[in-house]
Amino acid sequence: MNIFLILALAMLIIILLLRRHVPIGPAILTAGFFIWACSAPKFSYLVSALTETFTAYRTYDLIFALYFVMCLEIELRTGGILDDLVLSLHRLLKSPRLTLAIMPAFLGLLPSLGGARFSAPIVEMTAKGLGLTAEHKANINFWFRHIFEFSSPIIPGMLMACSIANIPFSQLLLHLAWVTPLFFAIGWLVLMRKIKILPLQDKKSSRINVMQELRNIAFAIAPVAANFILITVFDFTAAAAMALVVFVTIFVLRFTNHVLNIKEVFGGACDLKMLLNIVCIFYFIQILTDTGVLQLIVSEFQKSPLPAPAIVAAVSFIIGVLTGMSQGHVAIVMPVVAAMSPGNLTLAGIAMVFGVAGQMLTPTHMCLIVTLDYFKANYFKMLPQLCLMSALLLAIFSIVTYFNG
Repeated sequence: MNIFLILALAMLIIILLLRRHVPIGPAILTAGFFIWACSAPKFSYLVSALTETFTAYRTYDLIFALYFVMCLEIELRTGGILDDLVLSLHRLLKSPRLTLAIMPAFLGLLPSLGGARFSAPIVEMTAKGLGLTAEHKANINFWFRHIFEFSSPIIPGMLMACSIANIPFSQLLLHLAWVTPLFFAIGWLVLMRKIKILPLQDKKSSRINVMQELRNIAFAIAPVAANFILITVFDFTAAAAMALVVFVTIFVLRFTNHVLNIKEVFGGACDLKMLLNIVCIFYFIQILTDTGVLQLIVSEFQKSPLPAPAIVAAVSFIIGVLTGMSQGHVAIVMPVVAAMSPGNLTLAGIAMVFGVAGQMLTPTHMCLIVTLDYFKANYFKMLPQLCLMSALLLAIFSIVTYFNG
């Protein structure tokens, strides 16, 4: 059976199962079993993929990183820190819309799988009284978190892409830097422009103590900044960095006389549904890898008469949808780019942007998983806005690349 027909049927299976309210992880894994059965039905592939999933370091790093992210969120929420942060941003920026966009974007600088879980409660608090649906809030949190995918010096996908394609990081960053404001502008146009803002009901808003507001913001952002430093400067893993930050925050909150229930912090962060989804999705990706499906997609496109940019764009988008991770599509597509045209900035840029666009639509993306879980949003109701924004991104990027290439 043709590999693209298999993938189309697999996507149909996912859609049907999600429509029947099957959890997203098991739904995707079921499609993975279907792909295995149609492409390489050897039981040894399932065993090797399962073994790799449960022995891979990244599985446990993500699980524990997400657990400690939720611990930190409970600490800051129950201690009133998040409330103070939102109020201070309101008073200083005087624009809930700007706050809604800036906080996920800022926290998106932290390259942690599933890190959207930390910005979600801030979006929730900021959106109070604005009459936004769960899906609208989820899209705001998800989209704006990823604006720096093309311009941050610590995004793993960018670093890996430059290494594989043999391109200096500074050159690729400068080549794609304009995509970040484009990403933000598209999100603002689609998600923010029509939000109706009521006057802030805050009697203190006319007399702002700027230093106090800045202290509130700094106090809330300090754990994120500490996490950033531990990962980038001291080479901590995501899980280890978050664990250290959580335990230090306990003492800081106690020392500053904030309310804190330690049992609630560590007990409330347990989420078995999310754990199941993570394991299922990692197993799905490993099945695609072990059966050679991902490489088969690349080879099928390479046989086609399409021009190189079209091949790179199509493969990157499809692999982005299937893996939901920048490292996934970069690891598979960038070697093809390097083989086609070593050091070609145009092809490398196409691979990055189309791969990320694919990630932004797929339920295999961990940030989307945790965002859906937090806001209790419906994936299919989120999808129209995500499709529109991704289409605008790819259309504008393609036009600019065509005329500049």
